[in-house]
Amino acid sequence: MTPAAVAIEHEVHKMICLALDERPSWTAIFIKAYARVSTEVPELRRAYVKWPWAHLVEYPSPVASVAVERDYEGESAVLFGRVKDPGEAPLLELTRRLRTFAEAPVGEVKEFRRALRTSRLPWPVRRLAWWVGLNSAKQRGHHFGTFGVSVYSALGAESLHPLSPLTTLLNYGVIGPDGRVDVRVVYDHRALDGATVARALGRLDGVLNGPILEEVRRLRTPAPAWTGEPRAAA
Repeated sequence: MTPAAVAIEHEVHKMICLALDERPSWTAIFIKAYARVSTEVPELRRAYVKWPWAHLVEYPSPVASVAVERDYEGESAVLFGRVKDPGEAPLLELTRRLRTFAEAPVGEVKEFRRALRTSRLPWPVRRLAWWVGLNSAKQRGHHFGTFGVSVYSALGAESLHPLSPLTTLLNYGVIGPDGRVDVRVVYDHRALDGATVARALGRLDGVLNGPILEEVRRLRTPAPAWTGEPRAAA
């Protein structure tokens, strides 16, 4: 996996600092923005798989796989929650979904239950299950998503080169008081090249300062509930 990074300074930070009854999380903001970029850039929805032969597959819509640290039986565990087509989700609904991953009982989250069942398999079977899941086009999209998100800037730290089995992994650092933040995308060079990722990072800046900023400005206006399905064009 190869990293690409850019420093993004955006107006969204100013709006988030306003007094709101319910604020969207930064993770929700970045996931939605990156999902929208992924919708525009098909290379970000591609994956290199090896079954039944080595080839590239392209998924119709982005699916986020979000890393969450949870306590499980007295131990810290990193589990992954999936969000289908987060670019279509209202920010507050997306924030509530992410909060469910962080706060709901582990056994009540479908993705967490599946991961725990897999972890109990004997090592050779578990390794085979992972290989099939990552190298079968249908299984990969269904179980792992199209891009990963791993962030711990809330703890005052950042990772320069996090690892992921997915084509791209979105990561951002500590957000400064002026809204400036380093954003990184670690990518699989077998599926896309650095120039594509660089342009995607530039487009991410535009999405944050465009439609995402406009949605944050409208947060005091009630929005219809998100069903998790893409909305029909007007």
